[in-house]
Amino acid sequence: LDIMLPGIDGFEVCRRLRQEMHLHTPIIMLTARDTINDKVNGFDLGADDYLIKPFEMRELEARLIAMIRRQRGELEGGKLTVADLTYDLDTMRVMRGDKLIKLSPITLHILRILMRESPKIVSRERLEAEVWGDDAPDSDTLRSHLYNLRKSLDKPFQNQLMHTLPGVGYKLCREEDL
Repeated sequence: LDIMLPGIDGFEVCRRLRQEMHLHTPIIMLTARDTINDKVNGFDLGADDYLIKPFEMRELEARLIAMIRRQRGELEGGKLTVADLTYDLDTMRVMRGDKLIKLSPITLHILRILMRESPKIVSRERLEAEVWGDDAPDSDTLRSHLYNLRKSLDKPFQNQLMHTLPGVGYKLCREEDL
């Protein structure tokens, strides 16, 4: 966002995205306004980064890539959390509440994608592309892994986290966030 947008300034756009629309999309302020008050205001309103014009495109690209990695939970030493489900990316340990959940490597990969994207919906096609690339097996293979994941994550617990949206995809979230 540029602070000096015509009609509505970038600060107000950032504020509305965070406070009114509750969006968690990464925001970088790209602006000529370089005072410490402007920077602090941008961060206070929910910006994830602040870059002063003029800037090098390579620096902007590096900052965007870093923001995307953070947003997706792809940093070393990170943990993904959805409700009472935690996935420690360093140890590859999955816990729901105080119960350890054992999963196969493919099922762990699927879980990581669903947790990283939560509460967004992930399509079958996207799951297959991220897990197997161009060598996606038949649809029963993904269905089998999803069945096992659901059995491990939801069956022993009172609250369901894994949701299928027929014809749309899969979503990992609390039932009240559907």
